[in-house]
Amino acid sequence: MQIQIQSIHFKADGALIRFIEDKLNKLTLFHPGILSADVFLRLDRDQDRENKCVEVRLSVPGPDLYSSRKATSFEEAAAEVSEALRRQLEKARNRAA
Repeated sequence: MQIQIQSIHFKADGALIRFIEDKLNKLTLFHPGILSADVFLRLDRDQDRENKCVEVRLSVPGPDLYSSRKATSFEEAAAEVSEALRRQLEKARNRAA
């Protein structure tokens, strides 16, 4: 699976990028047909403490899957997005079967 990560208005460090890639690569266990993942990391400029946003669009056969989460850290948001996408992949796989 090809993973493209874009950090908007900041520079993401290598540890964060590896963490996100590891989380997304594990999704191939639930659906082997994942083609690519587009990841957007964004810092929202509001007063809310949960201002780190992770958005992921997975390209799979059929309609693309999308999830977005905000949290106090990028790692927490990425873990939540990964779990949401896992559930979506299982539903898509069950529908196709």
